[in-house]
Amino acid sequence: MGMKITPSILNADLSNLSAEIARVPSSDGIHLDVMDNHFVPNLTFGLPMVESIRKNTEAFLDIHLMIANADRWAPAFAEAGAESVTFHVEAADAPIRLARELRAKGARASMALKPATPIEPYEDMLSELDMVLLMTVEPGFGGQKFLDLVLPKIQRTRELVKKTGQEIWIQVDGGVSVDTIGRCAEAGADVFVAGSAVFRAEDPDAMVNQLRDLAVEACH
Repeated sequence: MGMKITPSILNADLSNLSAEIARVPSSDGIHLDVMDNHFVPNLTFGLPMVESIRKNTEAFLDIHLMIANADRWAPAFAEAGAESVTFHVEAADAPIRLARELRAKGARASMALKPATPIEPYEDMLSELDMVLLMTVEPGFGGQKFLDLVLPKIQRTRELVKKTGQEIWIQVDGGVSVDTIGRCAEAGADVFVAGSAVFRAEDPDAMVNQLRDLAVEACH
């Protein structure tokens, strides 16, 4: 697969999301950060907003749930028509069962890990997943500085994914910009969430293409 850029609307104009999504037609999906003020110290939006966005766009919706009790709430986002639903393993009691339930409802199942959560304990369940999201900042707020200490974990995750023989995407989220995307791609990531880098750019769509080009370049 090629490199994918999924801009996060956390840094977009939330009062006019249809227009904001229309500003990035070259993106490979739209990343929606759902936060509950429990799992992370921030509150964004929930299921009604996602349902509303789904009605107004045909874009690939990539939902990132930064919420407690993921087992209970995540399936509803798949039912709402999201193509990909990411739950945090730190917030899931039965991650394998949850991944299977998301897939059964027609969504790609994805598992997120905070920067300090190691990937190794989850090696045996990777084949249950379509994507692994490695946070490159502490989850909860946009605009944070990229944590280089996650790069070795991206490399280790890529090695473990190779062992499965399956196409499992590796996504990075947090501080992704023209300065950091090359290092992430080189380490083995192939899906990149960029918020402020895209929506604060003069031309968001041109930035999407520039980021993708930089990621591709880093792997050659």
